[in-house]
Amino acid sequence: MTNATAQQAPATLEFVGVDMAQRSFVWGVHGLHETVSASNDEAGFAALLQALEQRRIGLIVIEATGGLERALALFLLHHGLPVAVVNPRAAREFARSMGHLAKSDSIDALALAHYAQTLAAKADQAGVLFSSPSAQLLALQTLLTRRAQLLGMRTAEKNRLAGPMRTLRSSIRAVVKTLNEQIAMLDKDINATLDQHFKEQTQRFEAIKGVGPITCAALQAFMPELGRISGASAAKLSGVAPLNNDSGKARGKRHIWGGRSLVRSTLHMAMLSAVRYNPVLKAFYERLIAAGKPKNVALTACSHKLLRALNAMARTGQPWRDDLHRTAT
Repeated sequence: MTNATAQQAPATLEFVGVDMAQRSFVWGVHGLHETVSASNDEAGFAALLQALEQRRIGLIVIEATGGLERALALFLLHHGLPVAVVNPRAAREFARSMGHLAKSDSIDALALAHYAQTLAAKADQAGVLFSSPSAQLLALQTLLTRRAQLLGMRTAEKNRLAGPMRTLRSSIRAVVKTLNEQIAMLDKDINATLDQHFKEQTQRFEAIKGVGPITCAALQAFMPELGRISGASAAKLSGVAPLNNDSGKARGKRHIWGGRSLVRSTLHMAMLSAVRYNPVLKAFYERLIAAGKPKNVALTACSHKLLRALNAMARTGQPWRDDLHRTAT
């Protein structure tokens, strides 16, 4: 190969992993042993960008860290770099499968860089690349995340009512009352956001018996891919798809695993009402129960059926039809 030909050959794609912490992050490139630490602020972001400018980046993988990763992901995305924000559990299991048994910031960064190479080679890229949410979508995500936090706090406080310290019950009830008020305020803000920015889709979804404003909000906030991916991919992303557990001739029980927990839990709560009042889902649920399926399995199957229908509705813009979805899988 001549020098001119070598100069014209495209550079090899490189893959970057970023391990986030509250005040700093560590990044590394797959195939290299060195890692670099930078501050988790604009100066650190700029330093990383400058270091990547001369590289041909295939994908940057950042492990989700309670929202600490969002600012860096948006920064890199704004500068035209491909970014994936991945589930920590999936990232750790991948690292172990590749022999990264020890754990440190540098090891994690290089394991994430290896994961980036693997993700970039996936044939189905649904749910891989991070995309910049609109201001309205980000606001809805923030409201729903805070609501979920308050619900968790309220459940914890209610559980404490059954404890032995009766003298604390008045304090616990006061906290529960405050949490109820805060949740009610968030519900109003969520409804207002839906009405102002997501009205058309919300009206279409809410016409389904058993689907309320919170379910609509969760689906639109945390499943923005609806209507642009297959029903099977939507089910896997949300964590309501039963996954095979087979080996050779053995056929194990299928279980749901992973996915977006807030979407999955919201769908589950919606099913408690839908299997009572939605004629399609009620008939489907009762048929599963009659066949000997446990209630939780039947509820998950109903969530799966509903999500696939919602994905089709988002794709076609058509309303819910009992006659159509009664036979759809």
